[in-house]
Amino acid sequence: MTSSATTRDLIGYGPTPPNPKWPNGAKICLSFVINYEEGGENTVMNGDKGSEVFLNETPGGQSRVGVRDMNMETQYEYGSRVGFWRLLRLFDSFAWKFTCYAVGKAVELNPAVVVECEKRDCDVASHNYRWIDYQYMDEETERTHVRSSIFAIQKASPTNKAPVGFYTGRIGPNSRRIVVEEYQKMGLELVYESDAYNDDLPYWVDWEEDVKGAGKVLCIPYTLDAVSARNDMKFCVAPGFSHPDAFYTYLKDAFDVLYEEGSDSADPSPKMMSIGLHCRLAGKPGRMAALKRFMEYVNGKQGVWVASREEIGRHWRKEFPPA
Repeated sequence: MTSSATTRDLIGYGPTPPNPKWPNGAKICLSFVINYEEGGENTVMNGDKGSEVFLNETPGGQSRVGVRDMNMETQYEYGSRVGFWRLLRLFDSFAWKFTCYAVGKAVELNPAVVVECEKRDCDVASHNYRWIDYQYMDEETERTHVRSSIFAIQKASPTNKAPVGFYTGRIGPNSRRIVVEEYQKMGLELVYESDAYNDDLPYWVDWEEDVKGAGKVLCIPYTLDAVSARNDMKFCVAPGFSHPDAFYTYLKDAFDVLYEEGSDSADPSPKMMSIGLHCRLAGKPGRMAALKRFMEYVNGKQGVWVASREEIGRHWRKEFPPA
């Protein structure tokens, strides 16, 4: 399936999604994403008008204009100082791959994150240069941010590897096109981008009309709480998870449904399940306990492929090259 970059596609794969041919006949593909944003959020220290208000332990607060919000800053710092490392140890204990959506500014302040991900052969995708809203940013500034994010990750990488995946998050109407254009200008490989939430499987997006020479770019859709609750951000928004058990239950239920779809002997339809994690949220002890229970549950199942998004992207490009 190929979607247009310029119009909405409300049909997608419809009633006949393809069998993704996951490796070893897997019935489901799990994609864990650790979002590393700490230090890239809104703060006057980064030249912003006010403090961050998004994805923290005190939802509903207002931005403090012109001054530092010490409570907000230290909440984010928990993610870089403690949460990331706790999540890393958890994934090490299962020997599972994940993808890191890394904000460029955050990486500049703590390059060890990229180093540790590369050690584990986990791909580091760009989460743009700042963890801010790009909705109203002018194009030239946004282009600078895209390039800066790539340079920051390359500089932190022991192998000077550029990110082959991109996910901005709080995008504007031009964000995805700008990413495609800048990768093309820089001569870099863009294996996938993930700024969409509209499917359980990857699909191709035709950018040729907007970006000459770009052809088709693979989209590996992501997930948000408002869409599927398979993202720990639901701990910080309403209606949300008030207890880690609810997070575990939702993850398990979602997994069970998708696992069943991929197990149908008459008409198997394997899918991909994305799980978004934030160091300052899922990295808290109580929440990580629920995540660990889910991982233990999955570990007891046969036919599960836990993969980085780069692995998923390269698999899809091999099995379903753009027509």
